[in-house]
Amino acid sequence: MTEPNLSDLDALVAVASSRSFRGAAKLRGVSASSLSDAIRRLEERVGVRLLNRTTRSVTPTEAGTRLLERLTPALGEITGALDALNSFRDSPTGTLKLNVPGIVAQRVLSPIVNAFLTAYPGITLEVSTNDTFIDVLAAGFDAGIRYDESIELDMIAVPIGPRRQRFICVAAPAYIEKHGAPRHPKDLLEHACIRHRFASGAVASWEFERDGELVKVNPTGPLIASTMELEYGAAIAGLGIICTFEEFLQEGLASGALLPVMPEWWQSFSGPFLYYPSRNHMPTPLRAFVDFIKSGRDQRT
Repeated sequence: MTEPNLSDLDALVAVASSRSFRGAAKLRGVSASSLSDAIRRLEERVGVRLLNRTTRSVTPTEAGTRLLERLTPALGEITGALDALNSFRDSPTGTLKLNVPGIVAQRVLSPIVNAFLTAYPGITLEVSTNDTFIDVLAAGFDAGIRYDESIELDMIAVPIGPRRQRFICVAAPAYIEKHGAPRHPKDLLEHACIRHRFASGAVASWEFERDGELVKVNPTGPLIASTMELEYGAAIAGLGIICTFEEFLQEGLASGALLPVMPEWWQSFSGPFLYYPSRNHMPTPLRAFVDFIKSGRDQRT
C-alpha cells in the first residue's frame, strides 16, 4: 500500500460528511470531478473501496466508516497543531471558512468583512452561501451564520450584524394603481405575488403579525425565483407584490419605485448569530473573528 496524501484524506471526509460529491464540491469551492479523482486515488492506494456510490447517494463502506472514525479527529488534531503556530506570530494568519445565508452575505457581512480583514491582514476569509442549516464542522467550515430559530442548542452563538430585521411587503405604484392595495394579509390571495424559492427547494409561506395576531398565507403569482435580483426587477416592473428582507428593498422604497404595502402587518425578528461548535481548541482565525465581533468593531446596527 502506498502512502495516501493528506488532501485526498480530507476529500474523503468532505464527501462522506455531505453524502454527495456535488454537495461537498459546492461547500468546499472545488469541482466534483476533482473530489472524485481524489477518492479514486485514495482507494487505489489503500487497496479497498471506501465509498459506495449510487445515482442518489454516497455512503461509506464498512472499511470507509472505520477509517473515518479515526481519520476525522486526527485531521482536526493536525489542523489544531498547525494553527498553534499562530501564537508565535505578531498577527494571526490562516483561513477562516464561514457558511452564511444569502441575505447575510449580500447585506450584512460587507462592512464587517472589510473592517475585519483590515484589522487582520494575515487572515484569508472564505464565505460560502447556503440558506439551510448545516453541520458546519462536518462540512468543513469553521463557523456559520444563521437566525436563532435555526441554531442547535449545542452550538455557541454570538450576535452579529443588525439586532432587529424585518420582512416587509412592497409593490410598484403602477401595480397598486391598477389592482389596489391589500388591507389584510388574506387579501394577498387575490393578488399577484412574487415569491422566492430557497436552495432546498422550499417556497416559504409569508407570515404577518399585528397586535398579537399571526397570519400565514401562501399567495400565488407570475414569478417564483431563486435570484433576488430577478424578483426585485419584477416588482419594480409592476408584476406583483413582493415580501422579503427590508434590506433588499430599501433602494426602491427610498426612490419611490416601490411603495409600502400593509406596513402595520410587517413582522420583525432578531438579527443573525455567528455560531460554531464548542470544542477545546478554537482555530486562531475563528478566535480572532469572534473577539472582533464581541468587541463591537463589526459596526452592528
